[in-house]
Amino acid sequence: MLQKNDECIVEISDLGTSGEGIGRIDGYVLFVKDTVIGDTVRVRIMKSKKNYGYAKLLEIITPSDNRVEAPCPAAKRCGGCQLQFMNYKEQLRFKTDKVENNIRRIGGIDTFEMEEIIGMQDPFHYRNKAQFPMGMDKEGNIISGFYAGRTHSIIPVEHCMLGISPDGNDVNASVMKRIKLFMKQNNILPYDEKTGKGLVRHVLIRIGKATGQVMVCIVINGHKLSYAKKLVDDLKTVPGMTDISLNVNTTRNNVIMGKELISLFGPGYIEDSIGKIRFQISPLSFFQVNPEQTEKLYNKALEYAGLTGTETVWDLYCGIGSISLFLAQKAKKVFGVEIVPEAVEDARSNAQLNEINNVEFFEGAAEKVVPDYFQRHQGAPECSPDVIVVDPPRKGCDETLLETIVLMKPKRVVYVSCESASLARDLKWLSEHGYALQKVAPCDQFGQTVHVETVCLLSNT
Repeated sequence: MLQKNDECIVEISDLGTSGEGIGRIDGYVLFVKDTVIGDTVRVRIMKSKKNYGYAKLLEIITPSDNRVEAPCPAAKRCGGCQLQFMNYKEQLRFKTDKVENNIRRIGGIDTFEMEEIIGMQDPFHYRNKAQFPMGMDKEGNIISGFYAGRTHSIIPVEHCMLGISPDGNDVNASVMKRIKLFMKQNNILPYDEKTGKGLVRHVLIRIGKATGQVMVCIVINGHKLSYAKKLVDDLKTVPGMTDISLNVNTTRNNVIMGKELISLFGPGYIEDSIGKIRFQISPLSFFQVNPEQTEKLYNKALEYAGLTGTETVWDLYCGIGSISLFLAQKAKKVFGVEIVPEAVEDARSNAQLNEINNVEFFEGAAEKVVPDYFQRHQGAPECSPDVIVVDPPRKGCDETLLETIVLMKPKRVVYVSCESASLARDLKWLSEHGYALQKVAPCDQFGQTVHVETVCLLSNT
């Protein structure tokens, strides 16, 4: 068995779900970050288990045909991108295989149509949102950037190549430069996770892809930011600056945002659009980070829903109503359910903003709201909907909710997922309770990363 600090040469023959290369030496499995299928590499063992180990890449002896030079200088250290060393065509193949293999292996489903993955025209410069942790380096300088993979060590990043740049301007870099200079000039310290001291924890930046509007939300370990007006005046010089706020988070945990918002400037939201639908987005609201691909994703969900204008639809985990409003364009009535109160408020405002009147939103956990509603209104038309759309968090759907979906007997279920493993688990449950998986369409919303969105169509058998 290989031991820690041993060096060896290995050929990479597979990729793990997190994008790490997998090689084998006499049956012993090695996971090697920053490698691509087809690479032959020299590595050093960093951690050794009985049947597998983790190794550090030392040298690429023979590069894979699918290897490319990562354009970002922080690609190896930063935990944001895992696939920058792989050409984009191969990234799409990896994501397609990941989704299909999970459905077959975890879901135990073999009969379905696997559609071609919906790829991006430019797999860089697409993110409309960035969350920068703040910290200090060993020399006492204020830094911001992204966490190294599987750690909370901040890798300083000035220019993230995934962030959108309206009119060629790097808004994220411009905002962060101003905030760090302000903190230095006014002796305001970043938060230290180890001690719980310091004030500025994170900076959230959102940019409206269609509008160019910019939002900045500074997460603080307290209830006040000294000299805030000076910072606001400076940030207002950034082109497109529309909203500036503080978010209070005094808890000692890894949650980025707290619940309390303090407005410093602006209406409390920015606007953006997906297709023809306009949205107001507040700091605490969930909004897809890639609007261009999101439009393609939602159009695929709309296609799978098969709406003609007469249908009743439930949209579960509806967020700020983004899918609900897309569906409402073709449905008779849409009911949306969302647990985050601020998102429900935004959903209702977005319906008014777009003059869409055939939607109704409920606040609460889908696994509680939908079963309760079904029990109290049995026999009502909306309790026998034509279509149910679910877009759950990474953990997937609660079984109580799945049970209620089956009891409501929709003709079609459209399942939108950001995590193919929990998706496969839920597809297995639904397939065992009367629903057949018909079609699967992966959609790449997150170029250079291992993440992939998926839309599935199930029909009542």
